[in-house]
Amino acid sequence: MDLSRAVWRKSTRSGSSGNCVEVATPPQVVMVRDSKQPHGPLLCFSHGDWVAFIQRIKVGSFQA
Repeated sequence: MDLSRAVWRKSTRSGSSGNCVEVATPPQVVMVRDSKQPHGPLLCFSHGDWVAFIQRIKVGSFQA
């Protein structure tokens, strides 16, 4: 997969403090990275795993 062609979008939930998450969705995968470290590590999810992750966030499964 050629990551140089990925189109990254900043999360609409990113705050003004600079703590931002970016997401790219090339075919068959969802990638997540820290916008302050664009060449640093990233997380890759299948679309199914990403949907399940978002659903768990919405129902409060990850409350601190």
